[in-house]
Parts: sequence; structure tokens; C-alpha cells
Amino acid sequence: MKASLDPYFDAFLDPDALAIRYAELAPSLHRTPVLRSASLDAWAGAALHLKCENFQRSGAFKMRGVSNALRELASHGLPAGGVCTHSSGNHGQALAWASGGLGIPCTVVMPSNAPQFKKDAVRAAGGRIVECRPTLAARIEAVAEVVRATGAVEIHPSNQAPVILGQGSAAWELLEDCAARGIALDWVGVPVGGGGLLAGTGFAVARWNQRHGTRVRVFAGEPSGADDAARSLASGQIEHNDNPQTVCDGMRTELGDVNFPVIRETVTAIYPVDDSEILVAQRLIADRVKIIVETNCAPPVAAVAKHLSVFSGQQVGVVLSGGNLDLSAHAWGPAN
Repeated sequence: MKASLDPYFDAFLDPDALAIRYAELAPSLHRTPVLRSASLDAWAGAALHLKCENFQRSGAFKMRGVSNALRELASHGLPAGGVCTHSSGNHGQALAWASGGLGIPCTVVMPSNAPQFKKDAVRAAGGRIVECRPTLAARIEAVAEVVRATGAVEIHPSNQAPVILGQGSAAWELLEDCAARGIALDWVGVPVGGGGLLAGTGFAVARWNQRHGTRVRVFAGEPSGADDAARSLASGQIEHNDNPQTVCDGMRTELGDVNFPVIRETVTAIYPVDDSEILVAQRLIADRVKIIVETNCAPPVAAVAKHLSVFSGQQVGVVLSGGNLDLSAHAWGPAN
């Protein structure tokens, strides 16, 4: 891998070191199941292996990155001012739960248009919320002010190396569980918003391939109304969203300078999908697998069905990123 990666990753270029780190994180995480559905496979045209992070602590994969980041922080001494972040919901909720377990305060900057039920969940976990305008610039400015006022340490939702590394543990577990069943995956797919899960997945899968001599590829699904990651991968530089419009509330953010170099080096493709396709995939997951997942989870499943020439007949692992869905406010798309 190229030298443009954050130096934090250097120690984990050795796949055995990465395996040890993920084993160290395991006690603080749920080992989420990998589920199958023959009828969903028939619709998608591929064998789907669904890693259900909707069953993770705090209801989403975000607990993985938070756990690794706080482990690193604790090794240098926990800050009296606690931790802070900006989040539309899931990362803030995970950080609030994890920091509460360590006995340190947590402040979460949330956009004013974040779903109320996610704000309620952050407060229930013990987090203090600071609201800001619904722009990335406003989030960054508000976090900087919290750091100045409290001395808190920022735990970024997607663009810090320890967070990114922790997120990759979901893909690592998925590969382990499939291998234990004698299944060799061809692909691992995830949704992409801020890029932390995609970068962590790409890094973990690259190390897995190195360790096992496999050739698993990584892809992402992304809303076409917020397709900065697809454009960034195509151009080789970070592109931006002027006015992202999508039903996926957690995917209206952008890639960062820490995660993008990892994505550029380890990800094969990013496929934009329309909101209508996302809603169909989300509903089909509920109908066929009998689980509730967030709209943010559905883009990679929609991408598989949309690109039959790529995925037909393939063994495809998909990380279903979370299940924190406000059912009272959700408009289900028509099932196919």
C-alpha cells in the first residue's frame, strides 16, 4: 500500500497484527450473525451473505470504530473533558454509550434536522447534544468550539485512523464466518457516506487476502443524490456534494483525507443507486429476511441487483450497517 496512508495503519499492515487487534476488540462488541435468504438471492441474482450490524451494540456498526478509538485513547490516559463528535445519530449514540461505560462525558454535535428519535437515543445513552445548522461546515465549527470550551478529544465519525480500523472488524468477522462454512466470498459490499466503513472494510479485506491468499474484492453502494464517493474514486481526488438529496440521512456527508487514500487503494467500485431502488431493497430485506434495517443499509444490496453483469452468480457479503430506524416516519417503497 502507498505511503499516503496515515502512519497509524503501518502497525496493522501485518495481517496477524490486525487479527490480534480485532480479537482484542471482540469482548466489547456483539458477534453479529450472517443471514441468508434464498428468495432475496433470487431477486438479486447473487448469493448474498448479510452481516447484520443492526444487532450490534447501539444498533449499528459504529460501535466498532468507537471501541477501537477509545481503546487507543485510554492507552494514553482518558481526558477529563471527555470526548466529542459530530453525528447525524448512530456514531454519536455509540460514542455516548461507550464513553459512559468509561465514566467520561460525551458531547455530540448534531444537525438541527437530524431525526428526533436519534437525538433521543443519544440523550438516553448519556450524551450531551449541541445542535448546529445542517451543514458540514457548521458541524466542524461547533465541534471545534466544544473542544476549546471543554478540553474534550474529538472522535471523528469517519475520518480518524483508529475509527476506520475498528470499522473493518465487521468485514473481518464476515469473512471468518463465511470461511468457517466453506464459503469463499467474491465480494464484500458496504454503504458509503463519510467513508469510514468503506475504508475500514477495504483495509481489512486487503489484509485478509494477504493472509489467506484470496482475491476478495470490495465495493460500495451510494445514493445517486449524494454520489461524491463514486465521483471521487473515478477522478482520483476528493469530490464534493453541493446539495445532497437522498432518503439515506446518514449518507449526506463526504469523504475525508484520511479515509480516501485507503478507499482509493483498496476498493474496486462504487455504484450509485437511486432512492427508489434503495427503498425497494430495504423493504425486500424486511420482507424476505424478516429484519428491520435503516435505509442507509440498502444501497449495496440495491447495487448488486442493478449490476447483474458484475455480480450474477457471485458470492457477495454485505455489511448491513444498522437498524436505528424511525418506523413512524418511514415511507416504505413498493416491493418487487
